[in-house]
Amino acid sequence: MEQYIEFIGNNAILSVIWLALVVMIVASWFKSKFSAIVQVNPQQLTLLVNREEGQVVDIRSLKEFNAGRIAGAIQLSAEKAKQSDFAGLEKHKSKPIILVCTTGMTASGIANTMHKAGFEHVYVLNGGMGAWQSAGLPTTTGK
Repeated sequence: MEQYIEFIGNNAILSVIWLALVVMIVASWFKSKFSAIVQVNPQQLTLLVNREEGQVVDIRSLKEFNAGRIAGAIQLSAEKAKQSDFAGLEKHKSKPIILVCTTGMTASGIANTMHKAGFEHVYVLNGGMGAWQSAGLPTTTGK
C-alpha cells in the first residue's frame, strides 16, 4: 500500500489521468447499459428487418450510399438528421429503425435525437457498414 501512495505522490499528473480514464470507462459502460439505444450486429440487423419489418436508415453521404448499401435501406443525410428533419420516416415511428453509418459513431448521436423525436425502437449497427462488409453480407449499388 505504501508503494501506491509513494507512486501517486511522485506521479500526481499521471495518477489523475489514470483516475479520469477509469471514471470515463465506467461512465460509458453505465450509459450504454441504461441507454434506450441498442447496438446490434449484422445478424441482429437482418433479424430485425426480416421478422419485425425493421427499416434500415443509412446516414452516410449520397455518394457512399450509391456506392454500396444494405438492400432496402433509405438514405437520410446526416445534416438533416442532426437538425431533427425526419419527415420521410414518420410512417416508421413504431417500427424498428436501424441506423447505419460508416463506423457506427455518427449513428449513435443521431439515434438519441431520433429517440427524443418519438421514434420508439431505434438501433445502431455496431461497426457500421464496415462491420456489415466484414461479415461478408451483400450490398446493393446504384440509385
